[in-house]
Amino acid sequence: MIELADKLSARLAVYQKRLETPINIKVEGKLVRMIGLTLEAVGIQVPVGTRCKISTQDGGYEKAEVVGFSGNSLFLMATGDIHGISPGAKVIPTGQTASVKISDALLGRILDGEGEPIDGKGPILDSKKTTIIGRPINPLQRHPISEPLDVGVRSINSLFTVGRGQRMGLFAGSGVGKSVLLGMMTRFTEADVIVVGLIGERGREVKEFIENILGPEGLSRSVVVAVPADHSPLMRLNGAMVATRIAEYFRDKGQNILLLMDSLTRFCQAQRELALAIGEPPATKGYPPSVFAKLPKLVERAGNADKGEGSITAFYTVLTEGDDNQDPIADAARAILDGHIVLSRHIAESGQYPAVDIEQSISRVMPQITDEGQQMSITAFKQIYSTYQQNRDLISVGAYQEGSDPYIDESIEMIPQMQDFLRQGMNEKVTFNNSIDELGQLMTQTE
Repeated sequence: MIELADKLSARLAVYQKRLETPINIKVEGKLVRMIGLTLEAVGIQVPVGTRCKISTQDGGYEKAEVVGFSGNSLFLMATGDIHGISPGAKVIPTGQTASVKISDALLGRILDGEGEPIDGKGPILDSKKTTIIGRPINPLQRHPISEPLDVGVRSINSLFTVGRGQRMGLFAGSGVGKSVLLGMMTRFTEADVIVVGLIGERGREVKEFIENILGPEGLSRSVVVAVPADHSPLMRLNGAMVATRIAEYFRDKGQNILLLMDSLTRFCQAQRELALAIGEPPATKGYPPSVFAKLPKLVERAGNADKGEGSITAFYTVLTEGDDNQDPIADAARAILDGHIVLSRHIAESGQYPAVDIEQSISRVMPQITDEGQQMSITAFKQIYSTYQQNRDLISVGAYQEGSDPYIDESIEMIPQMQDFLRQGMNEKVTFNNSIDELGQLMTQTE
């Protein structure tokens, strides 16, 4: 009986070993072609997402990741520099996938697209490695957005109140104060941890954002993931997912997280570069379908967790090329986010900062997190502001006769005070309660 049990145990061990051993995997392949940033290898069969080492002429290795396949060929994209890689180079699968080391020691640190520190402060201590792909949350188990979040900006607090766990878009062209507004929210927002993803932006802006906008106080409770524009598309994609995974780690500990990602457009452009490189056909203005599939997978990872757990309130910047809010990425982002703040170039040129466009911005969760008094004040503010904007040309050229329309007269009288209300210095913090009180006091003048 014992001998039979030993035989069965031995057979089970062999069977288990076979299950754990990948089928049809060769230990080494070789490069046969390179087109642009895409490397084509034959002789190995590994899943998409697997990391590989590619030998170089100087005897070293460069890292790459499998991003697609066709027949017996694998398509890889290097995570770094491809100089020194030659035809016939060895391709060795590592059996690993993209991962990040996470721990509480990440606070105050600056990381690259692979989660490795670039601030010269040494390695991340007491960390554990985990995949950059987060776990999906059952939508029926998400805690609903039920309380407002104080972001320290008067116009957003009062007119576009943000809820804890909301995903907001910040739509802006270049040079209208987007980074400054992000910095204000980073310093002023009530959050346990702030995670900043600087994805695909100018390298010069990284240090400026950290030192001048974020500051030592903001950095002490933040984690910054910086992947400038000169990095490979793969690293820019990974950088956005690393930032999100770090935010998920702190959220799962029951903390309230503020995730700022600058920018969602660069993330989509990186996916476009990668998809076009492996042969995916473009669909909408040069963007392949995979771009619009990746976008919700990233955004949906933010938000509230189960009841009693933490939350991720996320702000994603969306670059509107040529100030076109109908850009495919802007249109897709607007559809899946919980609201959007639009920054106007015309308002910025007039000297009003933050240059929030009142008529085009919206927060979709406001009815759940604001009271009736605030909602009435917001409606009155928008009606008066919109009346002035619709008749601004007539007023500016003197074609409007005072007394012709009482609503226009009221808007002309109120617009200077409204503009003062919307204007705020970059180092000036206005709390949520003060924002609501100031809005109420302003609108009582119209009664």
